[in-house]
Amino acid sequence: MREIVLGTAGHVDHGKTSLVRALTGIETDRLKEEKARGITIELGFAFIDLPCGHRLGIVDVPGHERFVRNMVAGAAGIDLVALVVAADEGIMPQTREHFEICRLLGVKRGLVIITKMDMVEPDWLELVQDEVRDFLQGSFLEDAPMLPVSSITGAGIEAVKATLDQLVAASDFSEAYGPFRLPVDRVFTMKGFGAVVTGTSISGRIGLGDEVVFYPRRINGKIRGIQVHGQERNEVEAGYRTAINVQGVDKDEIHRGEVLATPGCLEPSYVFDADFLYLSTNAKKLKNRRRVRVHIGTAEVMGRVALLEDEELTPGAEAAVQLLLEEPVSVWPGDHYVVRSYSPVHTIGGGVIWNCAAPKRRRFKQANQEIFALYREGSPEDLALFHLGESGARGLTQQELAVRLGLFGKRLQKTLEKNISARRILVIEPEKQRMITGETLAALSAKAEKLLTGFHRENPLKSGLSVEELRGRLQRDLSPRLFQILLQEMLKNNLVRQEESLIRLASHQVSLGGDARTLRRELGEFYRQAGLQAPTSKETLERHGKYPATLVRELLEVMVRDGDLVKVSEDLHYDAQALEQLKEKLVAFIKAEGEIDAPRFKNLTGLTRKFSIPLLEYFDRVKLTLRIGDTRRLR
Repeated sequence: MREIVLGTAGHVDHGKTSLVRALTGIETDRLKEEKARGITIELGFAFIDLPCGHRLGIVDVPGHERFVRNMVAGAAGIDLVALVVAADEGIMPQTREHFEICRLLGVKRGLVIITKMDMVEPDWLELVQDEVRDFLQGSFLEDAPMLPVSSITGAGIEAVKATLDQLVAASDFSEAYGPFRLPVDRVFTMKGFGAVVTGTSISGRIGLGDEVVFYPRRINGKIRGIQVHGQERNEVEAGYRTAINVQGVDKDEIHRGEVLATPGCLEPSYVFDADFLYLSTNAKKLKNRRRVRVHIGTAEVMGRVALLEDEELTPGAEAAVQLLLEEPVSVWPGDHYVVRSYSPVHTIGGGVIWNCAAPKRRRFKQANQEIFALYREGSPEDLALFHLGESGARGLTQQELAVRLGLFGKRLQKTLEKNISARRILVIEPEKQRMITGETLAALSAKAEKLLTGFHRENPLKSGLSVEELRGRLQRDLSPRLFQILLQEMLKNNLVRQEESLIRLASHQVSLGGDARTLRRELGEFYRQAGLQAPTSKETLERHGKYPATLVRELLEVMVRDGDLVKVSEDLHYDAQALEQLKEKLVAFIKAEGEIDAPRFKNLTGLTRKFSIPLLEYFDRVKLTLRIGDTRRLR
């Protein structure tokens, strides 16, 4: 059963760390600098066992504006937020910023705690509470419990525990579906153990000895140890603050922002399709492709926000965008992100990622609106067809499609079943489960028909295009496997005919014009008269020089294909009837003599070496004769 994680949020020096210490007895400030300066710099972690029987994990975040990037890393994966406001100061800049970050990250529940109640008069405390309620109006914390406390005197602390108990008891404890993912927020080494990473697990489960990968750099390791709140575990599931000892990797290889995950469940990418909310608190409009800081999980990367339908955004506007990152990040669709300005640094917006491996899209295209409508409203079956359609003839493996959908195992299989049975999805490589859409195959078929139509129009005397040339013309990197499936489909549908290595439209017939018919008659007579003293190709072209050379060559191919001529070598064609008579004569001689050699063949035919050697080699090639040394016998 998953654990619930609470994250603090609020301005610097508003008492977040003191509150956690009063609730749990745990000091979350562990760095010397934190203790010396009295402010939280890095993330701190604690827990509390509640009366309902659940252990609540707590992430204490820094409040200073210089450390908001650390705050965002800590907020990744929290279920509840405790918005902390000091009674003596009220709403302050980081109160607003932290609240907006939690909203952008999709946090839905929490409570409000007014600290330092012992430092103000009751009337002032009431005014601050009214100010906070006005600030939260219309938000996910509008109706949240608001509790005044003093971490010094302990006043209100038990009420906070009781409220947390109610919130946790009412939580959904079902395990977050899918492979294991843990965005890394801290990396250190333990003597005798090696590299240790910590974070909040956000999906799936993992156990000792399991193989893992750090994304996006795909560094492989194995789980050597698991701790949850200092206690050894054999496995851990989603929702837990977890420390994992990883074997096979060095501390210096891993950094905050990477994701420890089940192998094959993520894909590094630089481009994401996303919804984007430009916060109403911004003073200026957002221009297209503005350079920003993008926070995804515990990662912070530089990038740009490409507006697909606008030149600029006014504060408070929402838009379909592409995030163009300068470094790869690995996410699933549905993950949230936060955008902060490049300089000066402050939170300006964020939203939800829809496509974690998107192609770059052209702006102001109607298709973009249709694509984003599909992201928001489409079924998993529709989205599977969309992603496969965008992949074209390359297709996607089942594993690649799973990452794009954020669906795995039985859920993915159920999503694919109907489309596969209806042939809307075709499995083209069973061993890798590589798939394309039926529409992609239909588009390839239509393109092949168009190519063959053009070829026949330009080459009316040729019976067809070579199979390999057709594949190359269709698509440069078209896989042989898919091409064979395409050919089989076109043959089955009676669209094409295949004759050895040539492919033609089923409707195509070689048609000869007036000149071609005349030339064919002349060529037939020319070769019949030549008999076994066949002319060379050069002599044929010279004899029929009044015709274009290309027409002569094409008609020779047509006559070979139709059986009027036989191509004995690249330079010699023979009248088919004359060659058949020679064949009968040769067979009779070998049957009588047992064998034949080149001199006896010359005597038999009266031919010179110029003709006899190519003819003997031809009869070997068509497997009429078998050469043994200098003699030949019938096969």
